[in-house]
Amino acid sequence: MIRHIVLIKFKPDINKAAINNLFDALATLGDQIAEMRGFDGGISVSPENLEQGFRHGFSIDFDDAKARDAYLAHPRHQALGAELVKAANGGISGLIVFDLEVQVFSPRL
Repeated sequence: MIRHIVLIKFKPDINKAAINNLFDALATLGDQIAEMRGFDGGISVSPENLEQGFRHGFSIDFDDAKARDAYLAHPRHQALGAELVKAANGGISGLIVFDLEVQVFSPRL
């Protein structure tokens, strides 16, 4: 499984409603892109305060890299990605994208 993780440092003038609208639009991509296995997003609640300004984020799971690649190429994803870049503080430098190949690790006894 591939977990697609995106962290965003929004511009200071982007309000909560605009952020929620973007996240809602991203979540509904699952209705158009069968390869998506859910959407989770929100604001950091970490007490460590190590976000370095990347206070919002989301993750989407895919069965494999082929499914993730279909999502990346989808026109609606590309349009919403452009909106995210526009809303991010510093444009593309206001985003971190990290695709994690999820592995199951056994606990050590």
